[in-house]
Amino acid sequence: MKITRYPPTKNKSLRAWSAADEYILKVLSRMEISGKNIVICNDRFGYLATHLHQHGPYSVIAYKSQKTSLLMNLQNNGIQPDHEKLLNPLEPVPVAIDVGLMIVPKSLELFRFYLQYLHRFLKEGGTVVCGFMTRHFTTQILSLAGACFEEVDQSLAWKKSRVLILKGKKPDPGYELTETIPYIFSDGIWQDIIQYSGVFSSGNIDYATQFLLDHLFLQQDENIILDLGCGNGVIARAIQLKKPNAELHLLDDFFLAIESSRQNLQPENVHFHWSDSVDDIGNVRFDLAVSNPPFHFEHEVNTEVSINLFREVAGKLKPGGRFLCVANKHLGYQSSLKKFFTTCNVLAESNKYIIYECIKGVFTS
Repeated sequence: MKITRYPPTKNKSLRAWSAADEYILKVLSRMEISGKNIVICNDRFGYLATHLHQHGPYSVIAYKSQKTSLLMNLQNNGIQPDHEKLLNPLEPVPVAIDVGLMIVPKSLELFRFYLQYLHRFLKEGGTVVCGFMTRHFTTQILSLAGACFEEVDQSLAWKKSRVLILKGKKPDPGYELTETIPYIFSDGIWQDIIQYSGVFSSGNIDYATQFLLDHLFLQQDENIILDLGCGNGVIARAIQLKKPNAELHLLDDFFLAIESSRQNLQPENVHFHWSDSVDDIGNVRFDLAVSNPPFHFEHEVNTEVSINLFREVAGKLKPGGRFLCVANKHLGYQSSLKKFFTTCNVLAESNKYIIYECIKGVFTS
């Protein structure tokens, strides 16, 4: 099998799978899975789905980039994809699960979400196999698994990875799918921000976003606005409170982020885009784009995705349009931003965070 990454990377040390993926396949080779109903979670590049295609597994697709990667790898290996077996994380599995598979995500909240998802549709007597790299182990992984299953067997290490084999369904632990984060906007309006488990920054509005909101100002002619990497939509909601008639576009790669943001904004003049590319929005041109862009890809620190988004944003701004970007200072985005924008100045900075204000000139593409 030839498995490649999407988005592609110039970092030759990054692969489209880990030893944890290989270990799961090794465990499955000792199980009788022919004719079984298999559901796969957190298979970011489609490695497991591609290798197990002959068993017709269902794949839970949480990221648009994950869907693109999976389809690409199936097609590159001459495998016809079955779109009916691609499920979003809020969609029920149409069959009872015999075997659930998962690469344990970095977010423990998302791990809990996937555990409960598999638990809900798993047959009595079914098995869940979870893989992870040993260096990413925490005891909370065992605690969360133990809340759902009677048997939590941890394997020996193999190539610096381990698997958990979970059996014996306990009663549904009743984890809430969403959490509520109280937040007071700068104009004194208080609102409960709702987000699904696994959406960035559990328990509070993350500090970089708060820093951006503290310095957010809108110009009179900024009426078509993009929130890039919108998360739970709190930045777009702040803009909506300041400019109720603005046309807002929210874009995020993560399905649960888009579904969270839907719950936090008034629906008038708001468009939601589940996508990893600004180009997917179409012919809209923006007066303003705002972002707290991602730089973690699971356990990897990877700024390539953010830098590509900067290029796309520059292409979608009107001449004279602004891009406000908050980031950790150590990422040093300014040199990259200057490649795509006519001007890029520091709007505000703290010990940890920095806000760049970038302007698209008449001839910038």
